[in-house]
Amino acid sequence: MKLRSVWIKVREKILMTFIIASTILKFSTTTYASDVQNSKLAKGTEALINDVTTWLMILAPIVAALLIVYFFIRRSAADEMDQKKWNNRIVVAIVSAIGAVLASATLNLIIGYYR
Repeated sequence: MKLRSVWIKVREKILMTFIIASTILKFSTTTYASDVQNSKLAKGTEALINDVTTWLMILAPIVAALLIVYFFIRRSAADEMDQKKWNNRIVVAIVSAIGAVLASATLNLIIGYYR
């Protein structure tokens, strides 16, 4: 008796799977993608990356210079132990500015090849 009820459940699940699969195949349509590089999404993303990298090359040194001036002012008002922390922050600001400019210039160069 138990085996019969299990067999009925398995048969129902197999039948339901075939019904779902045939319905999916019946209502599916074939579509063809157009040229991806000429799509609005690709062109817009390329323009966005180009604009962001250009602005980053302009703004990163300005923001870094302002932070470095602020860190120098804070370092001059700090005691000896805190001066080491402010020196480290100045170095981090300089390295971060150089890294941001180099990364944005590299990305801008790479994007330039796809035009």
